[in-house]
Amino acid sequence: MGLQLTPLGTLTLAMGESITLPNCPSGLRVIVEFPAITWEGERLRARLKGKAAADWIAIGPEGTATLDIRFTMETEDGAVIFVQTHGRTDSAKFAAGAPVYLAPRFETGDARYAWLNRIQAVAKGKLESGAVRFEVHEVV
Repeated sequence: MGLQLTPLGTLTLAMGESITLPNCPSGLRVIVEFPAITWEGERLRARLKGKAAADWIAIGPEGTATLDIRFTMETEDGAVIFVQTHGRTDSAKFAAGAPVYLAPRFETGDARYAWLNRIQAVAKGKLESGAVRFEVHEVV
């Protein structure tokens, strides 16, 4: 049984201010806020809702960045969707365009988008002009 991927859209996270906490139990902790988020796709088009959007990054001693991104978005037709995604990248090469891998999950109470509650998505992206841009796919 093989995996198939169906395009879900392009996710763009504009990078804002960051907070750095050295010497944490998980290593170096960096919290990056996202002042703007867009999702552009055939089945899903949305923008950031509210201001609570950030990545709580833990960077281990060997340079692996473990990502924990959370935000809420609102679709063009008014549905509100919570997104939580975990992922990884090479922190030393991130600024030079190293790939970033994510596994987004969705939560919504809106019946029009309930299908999102039942899927698993995967994404690959990289830093481009102050934003991280991801191509997101549904695993089928």
